[in-house]
Amino acid sequence: MTETTRKNLNLAKDYVMITLGLFCYAFGFTAFILPEKIVIGSVTGLSSLIHFWLGWNVAVTYYVINIILLAIAFHSVGKQFVLRTVIGATISTIFIGVLQPYFPQPIIEQQTFMNVILGAVLCGLGLGIVFTHNGSTGGTDIIAAMVAKYSTISFGRTMMYCDVLIICSSWLLFHSIDKIVYGLIFMVIYSVTADRVINNTRQSVQFMIISKKWQEIANNVIQEAHRGCTILDGTGWYTKAAVKIVMVMCRKHESVNIFRIIKETDREAIITQSNVNGVYGFGFDELKVRLHNKKKADNEAVILPGQEAETPE
Repeated sequence: MTETTRKNLNLAKDYVMITLGLFCYAFGFTAFILPEKIVIGSVTGLSSLIHFWLGWNVAVTYYVINIILLAIAFHSVGKQFVLRTVIGATISTIFIGVLQPYFPQPIIEQQTFMNVILGAVLCGLGLGIVFTHNGSTGGTDIIAAMVAKYSTISFGRTMMYCDVLIICSSWLLFHSIDKIVYGLIFMVIYSVTADRVINNTRQSVQFMIISKKWQEIANNVIQEAHRGCTILDGTGWYTKAAVKIVMVMCRKHESVNIFRIIKETDREAIITQSNVNGVYGFGFDELKVRLHNKKKADNEAVILPGQEAETPE
């Protein structure tokens, strides 16, 4: 399989999973939250607030608000973010518009709290799938991205402020503390569920293997599991003999295969396994951080030990 073919397959897989995640989000919102007239955060909540106030279609309002925000933020968030958000917003709009007429009443009648929990779990699950596969749903993400670029307020804090403000705005329509409390409960469960999905997907494991057949184990891991190895030098303090330690990092679902390779090669090998989160680099997740311009300039101006600073002529 060529590199281009592999990239195209991964891209197609990402779009399939993003579509699935957006459907899950739209189903949770239209089947459990919207019929209960509960205002949640993000542009979805703002659209439902306008729907309850003016009677406008939720899906159309959701799409229009996202496009307006993207037009304002186009130069701040970058073309890739805009493209991902337009795709995500378009698919979400279609799903919300199609599903809404099928659920004039919540699926579980007279069980508001249960509907909030189920809706939050489904929406959080959908959002986690979307983010895991590099998608975007837009909404308050756009506002947060703009604020984070021009101020010291963090991305997450800006989103929280926006969501709480939208949820509390439901008081102006319903004059009900219950609706606000349900909206805040939704926000907490929704955020926790999305975080769990994202973190579980990225979770990896680290193996430390001590064996006399370390070369065979390393070769077999590379050839059969297609994972790299790092060889460390150690000393067995009981025997005072030099030993080699094979360090392997892999995805959690690959750990059974690594265990099989080790035990087939050397049944006397000593193995430790530990969970690690956030393994970044080749073969794992891409490290996505944005440095401020000042930090970039400082990094470029760093003088390494042994180097002399250039003096301007």
